[in-house]
Amino acid sequence: MATATTSCSTRTKFAFSGETRRSVKKLNFLMSHSPLVRTLLVKSSKFEALVDEEVEKIRRLQNGSDVRGVALEGEKGREVYLTPNAVESIAESFGEWLTDKLEVENGRTVEGGVKVSVGRDPRISGASLSAALFSGLSRADCIAFDMGLATTPACFMSTVLAPFQYDGSIMLTASHLPYTRNGLKFFTRRGGLTSPEVEVICDRAARKYANQQARASTSIPARPSRVDFMSAYSQHLRNIIKQRVNHPLHYDTPLEGFQIIVNAGNGSGGFFTKDVLDKLGANTIGSLHLDPDGMFPNHIPNPEDKTAMALTRAAVLENSADLGIVFDTDVDRSGVVDSQGNPINGDKLIALMSAIVLQEHPGSTIVTDARTSMALTRFITDRGGHHCLYRVGYRNVIDKGVQLNKDGVETHLMMETSGHGALKENYFLDDGAYMVVKIIIEMVRMKLSGSNEGIGSLIKDLEEPVESVELRMNVVSQPRHAKAKAIEAIEAFRAFVQEGKIEGWELDSCGDCWVSDGCLVDLIDSPAPVDAHMYRAKVSDAKHGEHGWIHLRQSIHNPNIAVNMQSLVPGGCQSMARVLVDKFLVTSGMNKVLDISQIRSYAEWQQ
Repeated sequence: MATATTSCSTRTKFAFSGETRRSVKKLNFLMSHSPLVRTLLVKSSKFEALVDEEVEKIRRLQNGSDVRGVALEGEKGREVYLTPNAVESIAESFGEWLTDKLEVENGRTVEGGVKVSVGRDPRISGASLSAALFSGLSRADCIAFDMGLATTPACFMSTVLAPFQYDGSIMLTASHLPYTRNGLKFFTRRGGLTSPEVEVICDRAARKYANQQARASTSIPARPSRVDFMSAYSQHLRNIIKQRVNHPLHYDTPLEGFQIIVNAGNGSGGFFTKDVLDKLGANTIGSLHLDPDGMFPNHIPNPEDKTAMALTRAAVLENSADLGIVFDTDVDRSGVVDSQGNPINGDKLIALMSAIVLQEHPGSTIVTDARTSMALTRFITDRGGHHCLYRVGYRNVIDKGVQLNKDGVETHLMMETSGHGALKENYFLDDGAYMVVKIIIEMVRMKLSGSNEGIGSLIKDLEEPVESVELRMNVVSQPRHAKAKAIEAIEAFRAFVQEGKIEGWELDSCGDCWVSDGCLVDLIDSPAPVDAHMYRAKVSDAKHGEHGWIHLRQSIHNPNIAVNMQSLVPGGCQSMARVLVDKFLVTSGMNKVLDISQIRSYAEWQQ
């Protein structure tokens, strides 16, 4: 037995018992005279190191409030981390975590087993990973329900809609990422899990994975029950449209006379055409890529994707449609195209939803991420609303809205520029289909009131920045050190700006809340945990005054830093890029930590 003693020089020594000293001498003798013993010890050490590396891979699968990773070979330079073994360990850990949580809340053992629903998008890795997921839930003594092809919002809704009302749900998806990726999103009846909760689950899964010595079975001891929840969810959306439009002539088919184009991108969104729009009387001829295909052969299912929006725009104009809709893979995001073929996503979509919400809830606060424009702030405040700019990350934006409501600040819309949007009236859930439902209801109401302008007219006075750019800087580091290096660079940027080392740049943040006109400063005693470091600086010069901003953010998806810039003057973004390179990246030495080639190329580009 070893006992520690500390010398005056603070170096730690060990005093061993006589028995331990004899054991150490025996081991040294065996090692010096037995190659077999030495070989076994070396192999054991290598095995432990291998297990440690595998455990670290599971921890790295955490992606903020969900799990994501490479599930199939095919990405150059990237290993497959999201294996069936890993998914089984994570699913089992979620089941145990949920069981523990419910028992604490109820003060007793859960009778009959915890019920968990599972949905998935059409990715080709979905079949093998879902089998592992069901196996993990079974090992946690959960009762699993297989929703099959589903959407992320539907998974949450399966916890609140009667008669289903499951205790929890898991969606197997990697959203808009390539077909080689996959991931897991987790829900309870109170909503999506937070980053700290997912971290607890991943840590538990890592230990479980180590204890199993990287072994897990994908057999399913108890076959999950198959449920058709998507039909119930579709009916739920149809009922909302019928009730809120309340058409005076045809209540059950309020979309008669409207042509609506849907581009599902071969993801999970095709249901919205067949099971919602068609049954409400809409003409959906001309819709695109409705059949699920996990290889996504036409384009990335993403409302921010230029190809997706261009194809939808062309279909709207060709068919003289009233509206075009673009969904991402798992339908927690959406974008639209108006009847004139104008794409509405990013700031424009936030403005459209703000206009609708502020008509219904005058004076409401609108929470967005900090990449929105100064013009959007004016758009919201001109309509009597309040604009709270917050941290990038849809979970951050939604959680901020929840917190504001708890503090008595009426906040009905939380939306990120990526298209993730949540409404207080809909469980604070980011649901791309529900967002579209709100837009469709407004479109029909406008028509019934005698207006032929279409929904695009609601944002006709929204100004756009002259320039808007997003660039990336990859972290030059081993994957396990990339996060720390990115944080180091982001914090160095903060220090440079805060200390006045970059003329005309001023840090545009206060605690956990961004400072801007109309912003509600976050003064709560327990600020939300930081999932990714980021700072925004407002940019001014003698000639133009304050004319733009630059935002640096550590990516939680990949080992890089995103650089967003907006300018109200031509050439402003390129000027910011030059200053960033010369006055910060090179001066601070961060160009040795980051690959700045994309930033430098943009800064030096000659028109």
